[in-house]
Amino acid sequence: MQDFGGKRVVILGLARQGVALARFLAQSGAKVTVSDLSDKAALADEISDLQGLSIRYVLGEHPLDLLDRADLLCLSGGVPIDAPIVLEARQRGMPLSNDAQIFLERCPAPVIGITGSAGKTTTTALVGEMCRAAGFRTWVGGNIGNPLITDLGEIKPDDRVVMELSSFQLELMTVSPHVAAVLNITPNHLDRHETMKAYIAAKRNIVAHQGKDDFALLGYDDANARALALDTAARLLWFSGGAEVEQGAFRTNGELTLRMGGTDRTICYASDVRLLGRHNLLNVLAASTLAGVAGVPLEAMREVATTFTGVEHRLELVRESGGVRWYNDSMATAPERSLAALRAFEEPIVLLAGGRDKNLPWDEFAGEATRRARQLVTFGEAGPMIARVVKKSLNGGAGEPGAMLEGITRVETLEEAVSAAARLARSGDVVLLSPGGTSFDAFRDFAERGERFKTLVKAL
Repeated sequence: MQDFGGKRVVILGLARQGVALARFLAQSGAKVTVSDLSDKAALADEISDLQGLSIRYVLGEHPLDLLDRADLLCLSGGVPIDAPIVLEARQRGMPLSNDAQIFLERCPAPVIGITGSAGKTTTTALVGEMCRAAGFRTWVGGNIGNPLITDLGEIKPDDRVVMELSSFQLELMTVSPHVAAVLNITPNHLDRHETMKAYIAAKRNIVAHQGKDDFALLGYDDANARALALDTAARLLWFSGGAEVEQGAFRTNGELTLRMGGTDRTICYASDVRLLGRHNLLNVLAASTLAGVAGVPLEAMREVATTFTGVEHRLELVRESGGVRWYNDSMATAPERSLAALRAFEEPIVLLAGGRDKNLPWDEFAGEATRRARQLVTFGEAGPMIARVVKKSLNGGAGEPGAMLEGITRVETLEEAVSAAARLARSGDVVLLSPGGTSFDAFRDFAERGERFKTLVKAL
């Protein structure tokens, strides 16, 4: 559907992506209907943002008769593809789309698309900064920040576009970006996808529709990401924390090396990277490879790799007081992400974990928490479950060397968790909010949770 003029489009969900898509389609001449399960009062801000545009609203339900007057059904990220109205649309053979697909189909510049269970936001930000450091006019967005469809009219063919893509966006897509990266695929969002097979299938779409002139960057150290080499026709690139790859980037002997076109060049020393943790060295390797494909000189890669300090809500230093450093890692909405955060520190940790679980495995997190955290404070819906799993791990491994967990404190709210951490922390400790669960039990999103944490910590 190249021309939306006069087309009848139904959009499900009026969150950030839905608002951006509704504005784009209405301004493109489409007859837009937005349907959301929330009521008008709850969506007052979103509706106000679209004031003046010819948009019809059907709120509080997704009635199936919406499809009787539609040429296209578009889903916002929070709308599951097994919703009754989506299943009915598929039964009728109606095309499905979303803001990411429509953007990719129309973007005049080649797009670098990045996905992964962990690290995609940091890697996306790194690539964007590297492109900017090289002097390119650069657009960064997608699942991170601004939906890029908002900027479509301003993007020029010579610009650089870096797009973070989630499994929710990818699961119905039938187009892939020119340059696609899959950093890793570990258990995540199983409350939505239900099985790892379905989750991997969603991630696969970022490379599945590529051609022989495209590029696919895969995490060599991650078995699920590595296996996608069989599912793409693109030219393969790799990044690894230890293995020397044929094309891409790797770490050996303390150096981060970029290998392209048969030439090895040193990006920088691992010790010069300011981002914390081994996982962030992998993010720098991935970002440097993608930037290399985008034509970024090595000097610009090195400048960003050695000065970039991270994105908000991801291992973000909030304050240091009384010898205690407080870190906001609210973006860690899965146990795998919290594991990476735990492994980023040598100091004793007072760990704040909780929120809402996504039906994910917690055993590895529990074992690492007993070895790396001095105190654990759990909060939110998942708090009792996390405390139970960690206690089981601690009791089962009491005889193992390295267990340092002294106590588990159970509270209800984030406010109580911060107060408890302030009582438990002592000089030399790191207090780490790395929840492992989503924020939806108490907050709109991880960003609101992170902002609240920072406000509480600064007020101590």
